[in-house]
Amino acid sequence: MEQEELVAIHKNNAGEIISFQTSTGRIISYRKALLEANTGMISGVNIFEGLDGTTSLVSADGSGFEQYPDIY
Repeated sequence: MEQEELVAIHKNNAGEIISFQTSTGRIISYRKALLEANTGMISGVNIFEGLDGTTSLVSADGSGFEQYPDIY
């Protein structure tokens, strides 16, 4: 299967990213994006593990996802 990339984001009212759009047009939850990045299905991101054991996605270039367009 070809790797996808994250191309757009959707935030909740608190400003937290809750879903992504992939390069193939799929809309996936943050959690699903994290799982797919972990298995290698999504490229261009890194997984960061915090001191408290929580994991989060970060863009591979370190610039964050703020420059990504909103899905809606």
